[in-house]
Amino acid sequence: QVQLVESGGGLVHPGGSLTLSCDVSGLSVNSNAMAWARQAPGKQREGLSCLSGVDGSQWYAASANGRFTISRDNDKNKVYLQLDHITPEDTAVYYCTTAGLPGCGVVSDTATYEYRGRGTQVTVSS
Repeated sequence: QVQLVESGGGLVHPGGSLTLSCDVSGLSVNSNAMAWARQAPGKQREGLSCLSGVDGSQWYAASANGRFTISRDNDKNKVYLQLDHITPEDTAVYYCTTAGLPGCGVVSDTATYEYRGRGTQVTVSS
């Protein structure tokens, strides 16, 4: 059974940084594409980033490119999302997702991957 548990969210000031974590069980982060998506209040869920289980390549949505960094720890079977230069528009619930397949495909598809955690809230406010 695949389980994803996010943590690390909280209140952060504009311009600040935050690292989100995802504890993964039931599959290996090393051989499966792992992703992050988010859902802001009143908006559809948005795919942010994907880390390929084939070659480790990273893919980002335009809203995340240059500010967010996805990574993984194979030994701990965890996935991370580093958020930098955070803005109020980044306020959302952030989800760790996976389709249980090696490749990433289109980043936007990560918002509807089969497996998703309960999410962690990130609130950006001064």
